[in-house]
Amino acid sequence: MLIPKELSKRTPETGASMAIKAIVSYDDTPNDHDALMLGRVLADAGAELTLVYVRHTTEIESAREQLEEHEAEALLERGARTLGDIPVERRVVVSGSTADGIRWLVQEEGADIAVFGSEYRTAAGHVQPQKSAQELLEGGPAAVAIAPANYRSEHATRFGRIGILAAPGDDAAIETARGLAESLGARVTRDEPHVDLLVVGSRSEAPSGHVMITANAENEIENATSPVLVVPRGVTIRFPVALAAA
Repeated sequence: MLIPKELSKRTPETGASMAIKAIVSYDDTPNDHDALMLGRVLADAGAELTLVYVRHTTEIESAREQLEEHEAEALLERGARTLGDIPVERRVVVSGSTADGIRWLVQEEGADIAVFGSEYRTAAGHVQPQKSAQELLEGGPAAVAIAPANYRSEHATRFGRIGILAAPGDDAAIETARGLAESLGARVTRDEPHVDLLVVGSRSEAPSGHVMITANAENEIENATSPVLVVPRGVTIRFPVALAAA
């Protein structure tokens, strides 16, 4: 059984205990800079961010292991600086798989959202779940957010429309979209083809608290040109009400 190992210490927690927690998967690749930008949007909506780098191996030699650990922490420090003055926790985790490492940290932290960039070959402006995100879309224990390729260059600061793709009666997805729209000063729509963020509900047979999507939702995600937030079955992501940007 794989048991990920935490290498860095947690910084003291700040903010309200009920704050939304978003974990951003980050390895300093261009598409993970897209995830950083989406993390910034979620922070603007009231989420607390944790930037995580998943190492896949450890070194036998102590000196080499210390060097690898230092390089991982420096990588996260660079990512945190990209976010400017947004408070961000940094974690280094060791796991044979990025998805398993993120899953473990989500459960360890009680996180609400795992944030990813798109697959590295994705055309700019389009969404394609990378392998780690895809695994968490198939039974993961938290919402999954995916940024379009090259989102880092969009500098998205205004949100007018929050789209929703959910079955009638999917209160979790509907209320998540409404709360996010209120926090960002946007409105919810089901009919407009171009939105600033798409909230997707999980399929009706998904276990409560887990993410699973229909084939139709998978197609809609891959056709999306905005960030996507997939909500677990029966779990509303409650963003705090914030003053809308002028």
